[in-house]
Amino acid sequence: MQRTLDQGLVEIHISFVKSIATISDLQSEGSTLVREAEASGLVPISRNGRTVVFLISRAKLGAILETMELQKNDELMALVKRDKAGQVKFSEVPDAI
Repeated sequence: MQRTLDQGLVEIHISFVKSIATISDLQSEGSTLVREAEASGLVPISRNGRTVVFLISRAKLGAILETMELQKNDELMALVKRDKAGQVKFSEVPDAI
C-alpha cells in the first residue's frame, strides 16, 4: 500500500512495509534482509519496538538522491508549480520526426 501526501511542491510517498525487522533479525538473517531490501526498496529495523534504522536498496537511494538534486533546480521547481496550477500548456509530439 502506498499513500501520497501533497505538501505544496513536494510529494511525500509513504510506503507501508509488511513487517519490521529487529536488530536480532538483522544479526541472524542479514543476507535475507538485504535481499528483501533489494526487492522492496527498504526494510525498517527496530530496537525495543522503535524503528532506528533502514536497510535501503541502491535503486531506492539513487531515486532519493536524484529527486533531491532535481529539487535544487529553481527553474524546474517553478515549472512544476505552474504545472500543478494548470498554467503549463503541452504540445503534441509528432509520431515521426
